[in-house]
Order: sequence, then structure tokens, then C-alpha cells
Amino acid sequence: MARTEVKTGKRASSKLGDFTMTPRSISISLLAVVIGAVSAFVALGLLKLIGLFTNLFFFQRWSTALVSPAGNHLGPWEILVPVAGAVIIGLMARYGSERIRGHGIPEAIESILINGSRVEPRLAILKPLSSAISIGSGGPFGAEGPIIMTGGAIGSMIAQFFHLTSAERKTLLVAGAAGGMSATFAAPLAAVLLAVELLLFEWKPRSLVPVALASATACAVRRYIIGLGPLFPVPAHSIFIGPQGLAGCVIAGLLAGGLSALLTLAVYACEDLFQHHMRIHWMWWPAIGGLAIGLGGFVFPQALGVGYDTISELLQGSVAHNVIWGILLVKSFIWAFSLGSGTSGGVLAPLLMMGGALGGLEAMILPNEGVGFWPLISMGAILGGTMRSPFTGIVFAFELTHDVNVILPLLVACVIAHAFTSMTLKRSILTEKVARRGYHLSREYAVDPLEILFVREVMRTNIAVLSPNLSRYDLPASLHNSRRGQRLYPAVSSDGTLLGVVTRKDLQKLVSHEAPGEQLADVIHKDSMVAYPDEPLRVVVYRMAETGLTRFPVIDDENSRKLVGIISLEDLLHARVRNLEEERRRERVLRIHLPFTGVPNVDEVQDSGVSNGAATGSSEIAD
Repeated sequence: MARTEVKTGKRASSKLGDFTMTPRSISISLLAVVIGAVSAFVALGLLKLIGLFTNLFFFQRWSTALVSPAGNHLGPWEILVPVAGAVIIGLMARYGSERIRGHGIPEAIESILINGSRVEPRLAILKPLSSAISIGSGGPFGAEGPIIMTGGAIGSMIAQFFHLTSAERKTLLVAGAAGGMSATFAAPLAAVLLAVELLLFEWKPRSLVPVALASATACAVRRYIIGLGPLFPVPAHSIFIGPQGLAGCVIAGLLAGGLSALLTLAVYACEDLFQHHMRIHWMWWPAIGGLAIGLGGFVFPQALGVGYDTISELLQGSVAHNVIWGILLVKSFIWAFSLGSGTSGGVLAPLLMMGGALGGLEAMILPNEGVGFWPLISMGAILGGTMRSPFTGIVFAFELTHDVNVILPLLVACVIAHAFTSMTLKRSILTEKVARRGYHLSREYAVDPLEILFVREVMRTNIAVLSPNLSRYDLPASLHNSRRGQRLYPAVSSDGTLLGVVTRKDLQKLVSHEAPGEQLADVIHKDSMVAYPDEPLRVVVYRMAETGLTRFPVIDDENSRKLVGIISLEDLLHARVRNLEEERRRERVLRIHLPFTGVPNVDEVQDSGVSNGAATGSSEIAD
């Protein structure tokens, strides 16, 4: 047995690229375009259903026009309308599908994380129907959560008819969700950003391209069947607001972050109230939430329904102070309470309304930057803080209003609100529900350290190698002299070419005469898996997972097969340690040297090792 210290040569790999997109993405993109077109009609159907049930419940007429429940003439009977709608939803949830309960977006996330992006076909019917009944009977919710879940269900159903992987089904599910949101709000870019920040859990062309095409298709189809945007036109604002205005945006972001945290805590406090203190079946919980909606709507009618008209008035600066306070107090309470009861409805539109009301209060104190400026800024900031999706909040506010001049103020306010809630709350209003079902969801996206570290950086080169001509009688001494930690021994020819590998267990069997043959060549595994110096560690990890092996010899290339080292699972852990060190180790790179003093500063003394007796030198990773 010989011990060899080998050096690696630099060789660029022609197989590595920036992205992993393949021609198969073309067929997935074509399917996504179809799903986007279908999602636009699904969005239209949901809006028509909301209008139909609103007219039936509050005005007893057959019409699909979107109207506000606030103009009804039911008097005190208005209190019972949301209760009736909630009873229907409870029955649908118990005897149809329990998954119709909730916001819509958490259910889409759960389908992706847990169910392999498979959605039950009946959910595509029950979710929009239950949401339309909930909103049409006065529920203070938005249509975006249900349409995201419904569009996702349509995308998943279409995907299930084809021979696709789970990742491809996920892409098409999200394409349907993004298409539904794009068609509902005429906000194609915000829909794509929402998909990336909340649903895809990756930033890859293979998924981004199909989702973007689906969103664009849905928005284009919307213009023929629903109409053009913007949904909420606003007066033009100044292109630059100055230092005082930017300082006001910081304040608006902090206030929006505080309100976002309160709303999130309120929703799940109400959910805990129902789950831990209600002794009746959960089917009846929405009815209790509906009673709260009815009472709140009787006191403050603007709290009922989606509230698009109220949002528009907030942005036009034509809302009285009592309406602003009613939104912040009544609307927020009945929204949190009814959502905690487990009814069906979305969160985006209510957040927009409450953010606009907060901005209406801020307009009384902060610098005057134009009509509707602070409601618009606070709307975006509330989305960035509550949903933890700052870019979605910025682009969504822009696409709803087409006011490009507010991009800079929105950036400041949304990021401040996002920072506030990220430091004060562990999870967002959307991911908390998933976490409560036992699943953790990380919202931070970064390049995998194993993707940017290569085999040559962590492999061991000071290793023991074997000659195939060794007999079983020569092996005991060789094994005694080898490192105890080495479990895999490469067999090499005289010129260093890899012939195969032998495990330590095989060697022990050969020595003890349990293995046939007299020489090492009789137990060599010649078809061993190998690694290459210029491969990312991620590739090696996948290879280990596929083969079940935890150690590979490393060769310079397939042609020469020169052995250059060994990589093992332990070496991959050392790569993780390097990443942790980069995250946690603090050091001063640039230092100030005092001239003409003749006395080294403290940093120089510590770096030289004088203070602790450290000696400089290099070391190898031990087996």
C-alpha cells in the first residue's frame, strides 16, 4: 500500500451552466398558456357569482353586476344574511371538502408542499362557489385568495391529465393561480411576483417562464371579457416628494408594519378562540363569525363585502373621518373574527382597504403630497408587511393605479414594513396556517452553498491507495499503517490511473480468507461511481442520494482517469461548516495603522498570534 499526495489540475467543465432549463419547458409553457386563458374565464365566473349572490342576498334580484351590500334596505334583517351564508359554507365544508375553509393562498401552499401539487377536482367547483356565497352574503373578504386557489386547482387538474413530474405539476398549479390573480386585478407582473415570493419556492427559468406566460395570457384575455385596468385610478402625484416626504414614508412603513403585526395576531387569536374554546362542531363556527359580520355591517355598512368602491374613494381622498375609523375598528374586527372562524375568503382586498384607511389618518399629520398619496403608500406597505412580499406590494399598488411616480415612496414604505414584521413575527398571515398544521416553510431564498463549492475545494488528497498486485498476506501491515478513518481504498496502476475501489470490509474479508481469491485484484469493484474535481457539490450530493453510496474516488477526467482524491459525506459537512463560518465569523478587513508610533496596534498583536501563542501554518482535514 502506498500513500500519495496528489494535486489537482484546473479544468473548466463544459457541462455547467447558469440555468437548468431544458427544451421540455416549451411544452410546459404551452400548457401554461392554455391554463392562463382558462383562468381568465374562471376569474370572470367568480366575479359574476359574487355579483349574483350579493344581489340575491341583499336585493332579492337576479343580476350578476357587482354592487355594494351597503345600499340594501333590509334593516335589522341584514344581520341574519351573513349568518345564512356562513351556515351554507359550513355545510359545504363538512359534506363537500374541508379545504374550502380559509384564505385560499395557504391552501395552495399546502397543496404544493404536501400533496405533490395535486388538487381535488371538486375543489375547483366548491372553492369559488363557497367564496362567492361568503362574499355575496356580506363577508368582508376579497376574491383574490379564492381565485388563486381555484386557478391553481384548474392548473393542477389539467396537469394531472399529462405524464408530468411533481415539479412540473407545481409549475402549472402556480400558473393557474397567477393567471387567476392577473385576470382579477389586471396586474400581471404582481401576479408573477406573488407566485415567486409565495408559491414557487424557487427562482428558476423552468418555472418562471411558464408562470409569466400564463399571467400575461390571462391579463390579455381579461381585456376582452372583463375590461381594462387600472382597477383604482388615482390623481397624478409628483415625480419626487423630497426628504420630508421620504421621511414620512418611513413613518408610514413603521405604522403599516405595526398594523400588519396586529392584524396577523388578531386573526390567529380568533382562530385559537374557536379551536380551544368552542364546544360545538366546527361546521357551525362560520355561522358565529357570520353573526359578527352581520352586527358589524348593521353598525357600519361599508364593512360588508369586498369594498372596492370604498378603496376607490380612499384613493380619491373623498372619505369622511368616521368612515376611516369604521374601517380600522369595525372592518378589521369582523374580518379577523370571521376569518378565524374558518369561513372562505381572501385577504388582499381587506388589507388594501385597511391600509388605505391607515393612510387616510396619516394624511392628517404627514406632509401633503397630493390627494390619495398616503392611502396608496399605506396600501402597498400593508401588503408588504402582512404578506411578507414587499416586491409584490410595490408592483401590485402600481398596477392597480398606474401611478408610476409612487415607485420610490412605495419602495421605502414597503421595505420598512417588511423589515418590521420580519423582526417582530416569525411567520406571515399566510404561512402561519401552514405552520400550525405541522409544516415549516422558509421564505428566504438563497443560492445553495453546495452549488458554488466544488469537489476540488473539499476533497481529501492525502489518502492511502492500493496496488492491484498486493496479496492477502501483504494487506494486514498495510491496513495497520493506513488511516483509521479511511473506509474506501482506490486501486491504482503504476501511473496513477484508477482501476477500481475496495472497501475496508472487503479487505478484512480477504485477509481472513472469507473472500475468494488470493490477490487484491480479485475483490476490486471496477465499475465504481466517481466524482470530478470541477463538479459542484450539489451534483455529488444528488449522486450519493441516487446510489446510496457516501464515498467516491475523484478522477481528473473520464479519459485519463487519473486519481486526484476522495470525497465523502463528511467532506460535504465540512463544506457546510465553511458556509456557517462565513455567516457568523466577524472580522475587520481594513485597519487603521498609526504612523510614527513604533507600537503595533491591538489587531496586529492578535493577528500575529503573540497574545495567545498561536502559531501560523496549514493543516489538512483529518479523516
